[in-house]
Amino acid sequence: MLGGAALLGWRAAEYGSWIVDDAGITFAYARSAAEGFGPVLQPGAEPVEGFSNPTWLFVLMVGKWCGLFDRGALFGIPDYALYPKAVALICCMGILAACYAAARRVSRWPALVTFAAGAVLASIPSFVIWCFSGLENALFALTVCVLAAHLFLAVLDDRLWTPAVAVTAGALAAFAALTRPDGLIYLAAYPLTSVILMRRATWPAALRCGLYSGLAFAIPYGTYLLWRITEFGRLVPNTAVAKHQSLPSLYDLARAGELVQYAGVPAVLAAVMVGGLALWPPGRWRDGAVALLVPLVLAVVAYCVLEPDWMAQFRFATPVWALGAVVLVLSVGQLAARLRKHGRALVALGLIGAAIPSGCAFAGQSAAYSADEDVPVCWIALRFGRLFNGYADILRIPRGTLLTPDMGGSALTSRLQLIDMAGLTHTRMADIIAGNDRTTFGDYVFEELRPTFIHTHGPWLENNITSDARVMRDYYVLQRSEDPTVPDEDWVRKDVVHDQRQLGQLREYAATAIPPLVEKQQAEGCGPTLQPGQTLAE
Repeated sequence: MLGGAALLGWRAAEYGSWIVDDAGITFAYARSAAEGFGPVLQPGAEPVEGFSNPTWLFVLMVGKWCGLFDRGALFGIPDYALYPKAVALICCMGILAACYAAARRVSRWPALVTFAAGAVLASIPSFVIWCFSGLENALFALTVCVLAAHLFLAVLDDRLWTPAVAVTAGALAAFAALTRPDGLIYLAAYPLTSVILMRRATWPAALRCGLYSGLAFAIPYGTYLLWRITEFGRLVPNTAVAKHQSLPSLYDLARAGELVQYAGVPAVLAAVMVGGLALWPPGRWRDGAVALLVPLVLAVVAYCVLEPDWMAQFRFATPVWALGAVVLVLSVGQLAARLRKHGRALVALGLIGAAIPSGCAFAGQSAAYSADEDVPVCWIALRFGRLFNGYADILRIPRGTLLTPDMGGSALTSRLQLIDMAGLTHTRMADIIAGNDRTTFGDYVFEELRPTFIHTHGPWLENNITSDARVMRDYYVLQRSEDPTVPDEDWVRKDVVHDQRQLGQLREYAATAIPPLVEKQQAEGCGPTLQPGQTLAE
C-alpha cells in the first residue's frame, strides 16, 4: 500500500500545486459554509447549488475548521493545494487497502498484487491528474472500490444475502451519489450482483435484502434531496441544469470506445483475455469476480451516459481506471496461481508487450498535460479575481458586478459580485442556457443584469454577448486580444467611468498588467492565500 501510494504521489508531484478551477468553486462554497454564510458562492449571494459533490464539500469544510485548509501555507506550500492533494493521497491508499483486502482472500501474493495495482494506476495520467486536481475524484473512486470489495468479500464468505451486507452496500451507494451525481448508478450494484448470483433457494432472502439496501440508500440520499428542494428549489443540482444533461440512449454506450482507445487497444485486449482465462473454471473466485465486474460495468455506463466533458484526460472515468486496475491485477494473480513457471513467464511477457504502446502514449500525454494544464485556479484568481479588483480600485467602486464564465479562482479572490456566464452557480442563467427560460441571453444581460464588468473569452464568445449592438451602446472595451487564436475581452459599463482620463487609466492598467500574467502565474503562483479584495500587487 505504501509503495503504491508513493508511486502515485511521485506521479502527482509532476503537476506541482496545480488545482483545476472547477475545484475552486467547491473551495469557495466550503469557505462560505464553514464561516457561517451558508451554501453560497460568496457571502451575501443567493443560495444556489453550484456544487455537485456534497461529501467532498464537507471534507473541505472540516479542513477549514481544523486550520488545515484556506488558512495559509503548510511546509511552504499553499494549503488550498496541499490539503486536497493530501486527502486525495489518503483516498488512493484507501483504494489500495480495498485491493489488499480482496487480494489476501484469493491470492498467495496479496502485497505484490496490491503494489501492482498502485503501479498500474500511477501509470495512467487520467487517474493521477484528476485524483489530484482538487476535485472529488479520489474520494469517489475510493467509495466505489470499497463498495466493490465489500460485495466481493461478501460473496466469498456466503454473506451476500444478509442484512448487514445489504445495508452497508446501500449506504456506500448513497455516499457515492452524494460525492458525484453519477454515483446514483451504484445503487444498482447490490441488486444486480444479487440477481446474477441468485439461486432458487435464496430469492426470498435476496428480495428482502434488496429492500434493505434500497432503504439504506434512500434515508441519507432522500434526506439530502429534501434539503436540496427546500434550500434551492430544485430536484437536481444547478450544475446539471446548466450542463443540460440529457436522458441517455443506447447510442451513448458507444463512447466506451473512447476509453478503450485511451488505454490502448492491445492493452485492453490483453486484459480481457487474462480476465477471461482467470474466470474460465467455475468456483468461488468466479462468483466473487461478478461482484467486482458489476461495479466496473456500471462505471463504464456512467461515463458513457454523462454529457462529454470539454476538459482533457477523461475527467469522469476515474472509477473505471480504479476498478479496472483492481480486476486486472486480481485476475493476473488468479491465472498465475494456476500456471507453471513457463506459463507465468508467457503471460508476463504478453502483458508487458501489450502495455508498451500504452506506456509510451501515457508518457507523452503526461508531459503534454503538465506543460498545458486545464484552467488552473491560480490563473483564474489572477486574471479575473485580482485584475478586476484592480479595475474596481481605479474606478473607486466598493462593490460592482462581474459577468464571467470562470467562477473558482474568481470567487476566492474577487470583491465584486460574480455572475456566472456558464450558469453553474446562477439559477436564472442556468435556466436560460437550458432553454427553460424564454428570456434571451442578451436581453437578460443588457436589460436586467447590466453588470459593471464583462469578461469573455474562447468558446464563450459564441454566446454573441460582445457582438450584440447593446454592448457598444452601454460599455467601453478595456482590452481585446489581438491574437485570433486566443480571443479575450474585458468591458466596463460606461456609466461607472467618470471621464476619458479614467478610461485611459483602465486601459493602460490592462495593457501593462495582462501580458506578464502567464509568466507570473507559472513562476510565482498565487501566494499562500486566496482572499477577496486581493490585487495583482499582493
